[in-house]
Amino acid sequence: MNHKRVAILISGGGSNMVSLVDGMTGDHPARPCLVLSNDANARGLKKAAERGIPTASVDHRPFKGDRAAFEAELLKPLEAAQPDIVCLAGFMRVLTGDFVSRFQGRMLNIHPSLLPKYKGLNTHARAIEAGDGEHGCSVHEVTAALDDGPILGQARVNIEPADTPEDLAARVLVWEHKLYPAVLRRYASGDRTPVLLP
Repeated sequence: MNHKRVAILISGGGSNMVSLVDGMTGDHPARPCLVLSNDANARGLKKAAERGIPTASVDHRPFKGDRAAFEAELLKPLEAAQPDIVCLAGFMRVLTGDFVSRFQGRMLNIHPSLLPKYKGLNTHARAIEAGDGEHGCSVHEVTAALDDGPILGQARVNIEPADTPEDLAARVLVWEHKLYPAVLRRYASGDRTPVLLP
């Protein structure tokens, strides 16, 4: 079987990366080829290395906001790994249209809201403040616009009256770890029908 090669970009603990990697076994149509971070101390890099996956890091801080220069460095390990699919998994840098266009149609992201609602940050607090009855997470194809692009999957959770943003975030994260691997498996097999959970 000719497996699709998947590169995963992270910024922190890498819990979504772990759920993706641990799912890529057996008859899964893809395999991880690189875990890349913008922080050399990201805990997820150690988790990836423990699983035998090549890792790399490019610190964004020396570039002082020069996104093009940072992305040029980020591209080096990424292009060397020759991924078929790039998964953003808690990667906390906004990527330019030039970077995204290189991977157009093969870059995925997971976002903690039911897109198109609540693009950007603080999604859990915003859903509670709006009085929403449900919240969740979405996996989408990445385009140049922030948290935009075709939706490939969503998982929904009910918002309880006593929920804090932290409570809600913890419940949504459980579903992120189910949704992202399910979408990747389907996407890597060439099927872009959205995965809807539960």
